[in-house]
Amino acid sequence: MKMFRKALAAVQPQVGERQWVYVPYDQLTHRVGPLADAAPSDVGIVLVESLSKPRRRPYHKQKLALLLTNMRHFALEQAARGVAVDYRAGEDDYATQLTAAAQEHGALVCMRPAERELRAELAPLVSAGLLSWVDHEGWLTSSQDFRASAGKTQFRMDAFYRFVRRKTGVLMDDGSPIGGQFSFDGDNRERWDGTPEAPELPRFVPDAVTLEVGELLTSGVLKDHPGTLDLAAIAATHADAERWWQWAKDCCMTDFGPYEDAMSTKSATLFHTHISPLLNLHRVLPQQVVEDVEELDIPLNSKEGFIRQVLGWREFVRHVHEVTDGFRVLPKDPTFTGVPFEHPTSGVDAGAHPTVLDGELDLPPTYWEGAPSGLACLDASTETVWATGHSHHITRLMVLSNIARLLDVSPRQLTDWFWVAYDDAFDWVVEPNVLAMGTFAVGGVMTTKPYVSGANYIHKMSDYCKSCAFHPKKTCPITPLYWSFLARNAEAMGKNHRMSLIMGSLRRRSDAKKDLDERTYRWVRKTLVAGQVLRPQDAPE
Repeated sequence: MKMFRKALAAVQPQVGERQWVYVPYDQLTHRVGPLADAAPSDVGIVLVESLSKPRRRPYHKQKLALLLTNMRHFALEQAARGVAVDYRAGEDDYATQLTAAAQEHGALVCMRPAERELRAELAPLVSAGLLSWVDHEGWLTSSQDFRASAGKTQFRMDAFYRFVRRKTGVLMDDGSPIGGQFSFDGDNRERWDGTPEAPELPRFVPDAVTLEVGELLTSGVLKDHPGTLDLAAIAATHADAERWWQWAKDCCMTDFGPYEDAMSTKSATLFHTHISPLLNLHRVLPQQVVEDVEELDIPLNSKEGFIRQVLGWREFVRHVHEVTDGFRVLPKDPTFTGVPFEHPTSGVDAGAHPTVLDGELDLPPTYWEGAPSGLACLDASTETVWATGHSHHITRLMVLSNIARLLDVSPRQLTDWFWVAYDDAFDWVVEPNVLAMGTFAVGGVMTTKPYVSGANYIHKMSDYCKSCAFHPKKTCPITPLYWSFLARNAEAMGKNHRMSLIMGSLRRRSDAKKDLDERTYRWVRKTLVAGQVLRPQDAPE
């Protein structure tokens, strides 16, 4: 950290008497919270780098670089404003380092951490009076908003989204949604054929501080973490983040809506902004992006589609995660029959382990680096993730989660994989996205049905099948995996009215096809678990 320490010393103000604020790794802003309410000369901040975090899980190099470069540049930015900075780094965990900081500076103030994991670790400091929470002002909605829109046993994003739209007036006109409907999702399902041309993501010139972080990840103590490191792809400063957001508005927003669900080997991002990592770190504020997009002169389906992701889904999942304590305490939903894993009430634990449907298979090696599956859609998706630390929501849901769900992969293991592999993954967002939506492991608590499909959806919405050894309508094993999944879970699926049509089709499926479905399922599982490649000539007949 020599280069960073030298740069910080050059801009560090005189300390004097100050109120000290702990700023977690995902609250890197002075535009909301305690830093917004105080003059820079009256406040000091404590920032903590702890090796306990990257040693807890094998996080992607790109994710760690994003966090560390932004933390260090945020420290420099705040010192330049006149804020005193106490930047701590070492082997000790957050609680240990913050205890020492509180003993030196007095009791610390902190916006309530977004991550349950960090709140649990720091709870003893709160009890001891060394740290106090204030409301997290980065969120756009309150727990009261969530309770006002939620049912007693089931939570639904569309009800929450309509409530918040009415309350905030976003995209509303005299109490009615602009355009006559709250969601234009039905207009956002076009396949991309190469036109309009997809924009290239922004690139940056890494400065000395960023390069020093790179050394830590290539030759230092974090060199063994997985994934490709691309420092020029990281928006490391607040100015970089603002530049990224301007690029998103200029280059992505017009065509975001129609191609929101499309997938392609020609562009991993298409018209997705890749703004979520910066949103989750608060380098770009959610309120800012909602206000900016509402004012853009773009098609309404693109405008509403983007705002729904930020004002709707992002806020909704964090409330669900909060009210269920990370799915450790589930409402008495009649569709929930699994038993949540028991965990300590404080400290770091392994995460909730619910599973309504069968899910015991270890995550196959193909989800990690350098282990192809033979399925072009899966291989393209995992290759993108390990190259960039990111992919958009449809590859996450309808390829990576879908195939794992069809194979009965452990929902907890899949969740943990997303947590380590994605640059925007924190517990409050990744656990609802995977345990609830991606795997249906918590039943109907926040989604109405499993998001599973055969090869037809992937073929319809992507060009993956063109480069695959399997034919999407004749030999692709994903379709028999789908039917086998439905057959194994027929009793549970039969109780779900949204699955009634497809379950009727399952009942009419011939015994011979059902037998081939099951044999295909066992062949795919065995092959992928062994780290081998699926080939059409090896498939059961």
